[in-house]
Amino acid sequence: MSGHRFSQLDVFTAVPLRGNPLAVVHDASGLSDAQMADLARWTNLSETSFLLPPDDPGADYRVRIFTPGGELPFAGHPTLGSCHAWLAAGGQPRDPAVVVQQCGVGLVRVRRDGGAQTPRLAFAAPPLRRSGAVEPALRRQVVASLGLPDAALQRLEWVDNGPGWLAALLPDAATVLAVKPDFSAMRGLKLGLVGPHPAGSECRFEVRAFVPDLGVPEDPVTGSLNAGLAQWLIGAGLAPERYVAAQGAALGRAGRVYVEREGAEIWIGGAVCPVIAGTLTL
Repeated sequence: MSGHRFSQLDVFTAVPLRGNPLAVVHDASGLSDAQMADLARWTNLSETSFLLPPDDPGADYRVRIFTPGGELPFAGHPTLGSCHAWLAAGGQPRDPAVVVQQCGVGLVRVRRDGGAQTPRLAFAAPPLRRSGAVEPALRRQVVASLGLPDAALQRLEWVDNGPGWLAALLPDAATVLAVKPDFSAMRGLKLGLVGPHPAGSECRFEVRAFVPDLGVPEDPVTGSLNAGLAQWLIGAGLAPERYVAAQGAALGRAGRVYVEREGAEIWIGGAVCPVIAGTLTL
């Protein structure tokens, strides 16, 4: 029987229970792949992450990220939550200004962001592995799974930075929130929705994310999707270089994702709230 330090955090919110929860297992070297997968199914959260020593000399730590349905090479809310947990447990980055995380897509940089009054962490969006318009047959599947007329999908693009995201731009935030997805028709897709809020609103966009094949029918707040959306929308001139996205309202959450382009890089930030600390015994 082995014991491991365990943390559960709420990510992309400054108010506990309004973001996306993440389970983090510290010092996970002694756990097998099967144990990691079993624990992720047991926690039944969108993701459970496992902190490990890095094997890349440029990294401060390594993380493996599991959903209830399998392992991911990268995900955003586990990146911010894992970094917070690693720092809180006494982790010391080589560079005081930037933490370097090793994961399936390589090295991801995380910085402290937001200032003393509104502390946040932000990760540098990894490059897109696939971009551009979606093929017609896949578009028909997306239309069927959302129960919307084809014309409601103003744009449908690949925004894949590891998990396999494609994303639909809808006319407005109200349309995004009104969608009642058909998860049977959505099989095989990892689908994000985005629509603009009215001018003058707190947030620029409303976002939703659906990943039914990985045991996450709807993800509360999704860093990887927001990173891909930002690269697409800012690059296409459909979004300003700095904005806030809302996600989670359809699930009773109030996630806030802070997006900022600096030069050629896009940073995806949010607050992290510790909620549970203890020991995992397996």
